[in-house]
Amino acid sequence: MTKSTGPSPDIVRDLGARALVGALFALLSMSLFEDFARTGHVTGLLLLVSEALVVVLMVIRRRTARVDRSAAAAFVTALSLAGPPLLRPADVTPLAPDLVTALLSGAGLLVVIAGKIALGRSFGIVPANRGVVATGPYAVVRHPIYAGYIVTHTAFLMAHPGALNVTIAVVADTALVVRALMEERLMAIDDAYRVYCRRVGWHLVPGVF
Repeated sequence: MTKSTGPSPDIVRDLGARALVGALFALLSMSLFEDFARTGHVTGLLLLVSEALVVVLMVIRRRTARVDRSAAAAFVTALSLAGPPLLRPADVTPLAPDLVTALLSGAGLLVVIAGKIALGRSFGIVPANRGVVATGPYAVVRHPIYAGYIVTHTAFLMAHPGALNVTIAVVADTALVVRALMEERLMAIDDAYRVYCRRVGWHLVPGVF
């Protein structure tokens, strides 16, 4: 008799990650909708749209066998994912009017959307090789989606500059940068990616990094 086997550890981890991201997004949604109903400020809602794209593309992403399964990759990925949904509206004086922070957040969101349209189902969470994409904003920097995230997070911090929010964003975005570099290290074994890197030298910000 053939012994039945349960789901593989990879599938269990994958489903667990999707469930965690979904739960954190639900908590963020409730908090930001409550803040919008109370203040009418839209900066938080733009952050919500950006994070919603993470949830949607995480569900439909293409699976791949070439994934960084190290503990370091898992830790960095968890920090970068869990941080933004933990941001909360703060009853402190904003650093800029809502119009300014909304425009900044909207600009970051446009970069995120453009990057995700170019990436399609090659979007991933853990560092992995899901194919080389060199079109759209990827012709300018290697990680436009991460750059857009950082812009939207910065706009949210300007609107809600609480100490806890600053700490969460700094930790999460630092992890995001490390995650980007880990992805590049994994992708570097791909000849096509090495050619791409010779053509596109900037990681996140043209002329800076």
